[in-house]
Amino acid sequence: MGISQYIKEIGRGARGAKPLSREQAADLFGQVLDGQVTDLEIGAFCLAMRIKGETSEEMCGFLDATHQRVAQLPATDRPLIVLPSYNGARKLPVLTPLLALLLAREGLPVLLHGMRTEARRVLASDVLLALEIPALEAPEFIANGAVRHIHTQNLHGGLARLLAVREVVGLRNPGHSVVKLMSPGAGSSVVVTAYTHPEYFEMLQTTFRTLGMSALLSRGLEGEVATDPRRTPRYDGFVHGAHAVLDSQQPGTASEVPGLPAEIDIATTAAYTRRVLAGELPVPPAIERQVEHILQIAVRTAEPTASETTP
Repeated sequence: MGISQYIKEIGRGARGAKPLSREQAADLFGQVLDGQVTDLEIGAFCLAMRIKGETSEEMCGFLDATHQRVAQLPATDRPLIVLPSYNGARKLPVLTPLLALLLAREGLPVLLHGMRTEARRVLASDVLLALEIPALEAPEFIANGAVRHIHTQNLHGGLARLLAVREVVGLRNPGHSVVKLMSPGAGSSVVVTAYTHPEYFEMLQTTFRTLGMSALLSRGLEGEVATDPRRTPRYDGFVHGAHAVLDSQQPGTASEVPGLPAEIDIATTAAYTRRVLAGELPVPPAIERQVEHILQIAVRTAEPTASETTP
């Protein structure tokens, strides 16, 4: 059938474009993921949405289509901590691997998923490989206290192809938002995600509430979900969609983080991560605080809901 009827609605510019319903967005995105549309239509969809911006209804629809198709990991004993990693390091070392390993040390199962979407950046997955943590070739059960990482291609090929459109048109598209919000686990999970642009904040909050997700939301560092080690941002927590502000943004930026290297290459970042985990260097307080919030959300996510306890 194609998606031209949807492009007519969303492609009328920032003022003339009309939002799609959740059902329409799910149908559109499903066709894109399934490869049922032409490259020209995909390009038009990506550019139209970049100009218009996603509504929470549209994002819920995009996630509906994604969760219906993405390969799922088996349910875990404790809530699966999901760390999307699609940007990598540009100026500061990428600390998403450190965050993942600190969470695993607390006995949580941790999944990092991602792929390269920007050239010349150091990826979290590269650092995990340097730490001798192999990538998964296909979804599999993650034990408590373990970290695993997987390329987006091995979760859904169509989603990886959509992300790769950025290499052609030079702009992000809804796929980049979807991968930072999706949960590819069959059981309960906590999605740790971040936003860079303030205009996405309300849309993300509404999406989490509508879908009943458990998540930790904060401002990101260079697009990564691990917090900036130099400062404590505002943290918004969601447990089955219920929202609470866990921390307000703290003023000021630390001029120095003990032991944090100036270099961002894979070997240096891996060596720093090892030294922090071994206790030779302190955990940056901002990262430590982020771990505490994720643990709190995971504990509350695992508790029975009111509907489960009502006879």
